[in-house]
Amino acid sequence: MLNYLCHMLLTDLLTSATVQEFIQNAIKLKKDVLQVSSALGKKYSFEERAAIMDYMALVPKFREKFGISYSKKGGGFLLCDKLALEQSTAQDIGRYKAELWPSGPDAGTTVHDLCCGMGGDSFYLPSHLHVTGVDMDTDRLAMYRYNCQAMRGEGNTLQSDVRNIPDSERADYFTIDPARRAAEGENQRDLTNLTPTFAEVLEIAKRYRGGMAKLPPGYPTGEIPTGTEIVYIGGHSDCRECLVLFGELAKTPGTVRAVMVDKAGKLVSQWSAERDTARETRDDAEQRLFDENFQREGRDRVYRTASSKSDLPLGEISKYLSEPAAVLVRSRLFGLAALAHDPSAHLISEGIAYVASDIPMPAPGFTSYEVLDRCELSTGAVRAMLAAHGIGKLTLKLRGVKLDPDAEIARLKPKGKESAILFYTRAYGEKIAILARLEVPGARPQPQTINH
Repeated sequence: MLNYLCHMLLTDLLTSATVQEFIQNAIKLKKDVLQVSSALGKKYSFEERAAIMDYMALVPKFREKFGISYSKKGGGFLLCDKLALEQSTAQDIGRYKAELWPSGPDAGTTVHDLCCGMGGDSFYLPSHLHVTGVDMDTDRLAMYRYNCQAMRGEGNTLQSDVRNIPDSERADYFTIDPARRAAEGENQRDLTNLTPTFAEVLEIAKRYRGGMAKLPPGYPTGEIPTGTEIVYIGGHSDCRECLVLFGELAKTPGTVRAVMVDKAGKLVSQWSAERDTARETRDDAEQRLFDENFQREGRDRVYRTASSKSDLPLGEISKYLSEPAAVLVRSRLFGLAALAHDPSAHLISEGIAYVASDIPMPAPGFTSYEVLDRCELSTGAVRAMLAAHGIGKLTLKLRGVKLDPDAEIARLKPKGKESAILFYTRAYGEKIAILARLEVPGARPQPQTINH
């Protein structure tokens, strides 16, 4: 949306009290598209009406993402377009990252938000830090000024190439989110194709006392220098950032952390270990498995690839099957976390991050399932297994197998009073169906350092 934002008059229009009151009223009354369009057509041109309606569609999304609400005194509105909103850091991650900045009498006080976009990385910075958004795009700078004024009470900007900021504009720290999308709404397939490049980010970092760089979670860890600290951040079911900490922000350089936060950005649990080249790199055979899973499961699932060489050994299906949290898989720490709890923990198939064990793995790092039965992956065999256990309600989980879950459940026609989890996966590379039930998690463990 909103190439319209290239025009200052339309920017002024979207931030006007009249338009914002109209949008808020339309949202409150749950007016549909035709009602909104008809009302706007009485007062605004076609271009203005299109800009307002495009912007209006984003209002509920940025309010949810940043945890803001409407206020008659002038709150609840930010300036953005679809791409800027997609690329911005949400409140849970932003609030957690706010705790990473240095404080105290010797700490710096100024920050550059490089490639600042709409300002998401600046919204939750500690109040003692004075931040300036740096970007070449005048529209992004306009968004940043408006949004940071609304969220922080200050909105300073600098139009500059982040690789060549004048010495007169120096700051103590930096945060950077390199551009990584080819077009609006389209992810780049090459995770290393960043602007600026990560090599340029490393040069930029030398000009500051410390800072943080936000990378895609799948970025090749082997390219990140050892003097930094790597933090994988996400919620219970996702991993959204690979954060690289430099200088004064890297409290434990040479380590990797997996961090799980709640919706408010509060720490739920974390795991850490010293970096290990064996965990971070793939040999030719592992890369082939990774590529096969990419084709088999798709880009959104390929991070679940595991290795018996660098993660866990191979073994038979055990009493429990556990699914590691996304932050543990992305950080390649799930193997260490599993072995710390059960030294006999193992994979059941090379290339698939399911952990088999004799005891359930601890929450929240793992979701554990008690194995009830197993059979070959064929419709007849699976139906017979479901009937033997009286299963009528199914949740189907796929890993290493590609099919439509809803169509498969309809084909199986389960009948019975019991419910269960059905895994379609692989054991020693061969397709298999595993029937299981969710293990009720015990007490959540405290953040831990994994020794190895």
